Amino acid sequence: MLLSYRLPREPSTPRITIWRKLKRLGVAQISDGLVALPADARTREHLDWLADEILEAGGAATVWLAQPTSRAQERELAAAMADARAAEYRAVLAEAARANGLPTAERNRVLRKLRAELRRINRRDYFPPPERRAATEAVAALHADRKEDTAS
Repeated sequence: MLLSYRLPREPSTPRITIWRKLKRLGVAQISDGLVALPADARTREHLDWLADEILEAGGAATVWLAQPTSRAQERELAAAMADARAAEYRAVLAEAARANGLPTAERNRVLRKLRAELRRINRRDYFPPPERRAATEAVAALHADRKEDTAS
């Protein structure tokens, strides 16, 4: 699915709002004003909503069902999306590693934060990289360590 859009420069608030929503969805940026997501009912609904929001802000938007012309292009797009999520999972892994030596109360706070972050990343993870499993296991290990602390 593609969303082709253009928003007026001023006011900047709608542009920033749309950009943040697109980022939360995990879109692949094809070019300025052109983003892609895998085609399914959920992503289509999200892109349709964003298109409506863009139109309400005085912009132009069109949602397209599209297909890359080659397998290589499709793999490239999927790899770019997976790489973006891999970087986010690596950040979770690093945070989990830092939390290992923290006092219990602080580690519990970090654990809650990391669980929420994993849920956010998973919602936009269309092509899961190997880092997904490692990050999930690292957060689960923090939880297991928490149980051991309370049992002691």
